[in-house]
Amino acid sequence: MREPVFLRQNQARWQQYEQQPTTNPDELAARFVALTDDLAYAQTFYPNSQTTAYLNGLTGRLHQHLYRNKPEKTGRFGQFWAEELPLLVGRHHRTLRVAALLFVVFTAIGVLSAALDDRFVRVVLGDSYVNMTLENIRKGDPMGVYKSQSEAPMFLLITGNNIYVSLRVFVFGVAGGVGSIVELFRTGIMLGSFQYFFVQKHVGLQSFLTIWIHGTLEISAIVLAGGAGLVMGQGILFPGTYSRAESFRRAARDGVKLALGLVPIFVVAGFLEGFVTRHTEMPIAASLAIIGTSAAFIGWYFGIYPGQVRRRLARGA
Repeated sequence: MREPVFLRQNQARWQQYEQQPTTNPDELAARFVALTDDLAYAQTFYPNSQTTAYLNGLTGRLHQHLYRNKPEKTGRFGQFWAEELPLLVGRHHRTLRVAALLFVVFTAIGVLSAALDDRFVRVVLGDSYVNMTLENIRKGDPMGVYKSQSEAPMFLLITGNNIYVSLRVFVFGVAGGVGSIVELFRTGIMLGSFQYFFVQKHVGLQSFLTIWIHGTLEISAIVLAGGAGLVMGQGILFPGTYSRAESFRRAARDGVKLALGLVPIFVVAGFLEGFVTRHTEMPIAASLAIIGTSAAFIGWYFGIYPGQVRRRLARGA
């Protein structure tokens, strides 16, 4: 519907919420759920309007009231991952979905490019890596690269590098989000051509069962870091009713929290790559269990859990 119609249908109710506060827990919960639904609709169809800014402020004030009156059960550190980060993810679900969709498209481009040009993989991955992998395939150990270092040094090196990459993907979002998109493009092209290379050499299943033991968490977190960069870029390009500086400050704060919240995921991914991925002889069921558990966690924590937290806070639990 058009914005004036949406405003006319709901404005009286919003004003009631604002002018007639309540302490009844059920009423507070009902108001919070209704407002977040209204805000989600407004952000979808009128993202830069005064209506959206007004609803954002009203919803934020109600949330603060619920949050201030909720008994504290966890410390500040645990509370960040238990409540603050999920709520932040929920607030920016749309932008994070855009980052994920772009990455899927970029990965598909990488697959297609590698399929159409045998030289493309060498351009992306480098001759030395391709030659080493071809030699490993010839020896019957396509994933031998994951055994090239001892466990602990590999874990530390990979974890540090992945955190650096994710922060770079995020920080480049300062250029209106374009830098983050470019970094997602590079990573997607590399992943697509890399994975197709193994399929082309008839070891696709083995590569999948090995690479995605750690790659499920690692790649998901890099995509989310790109989404955090888009959040920051969005604050620059679409300030709405805020000044551009204030909009950027708010968006950058949200983006930093999203990016830093990914650090534990990179630590776990680094541990898996350093200590587990190298065991290419492990049963298929074990590989699938790790991959499935990782995928389920990402889907739950970043897809389902934010809504659960929002509803729990709305009920004042």
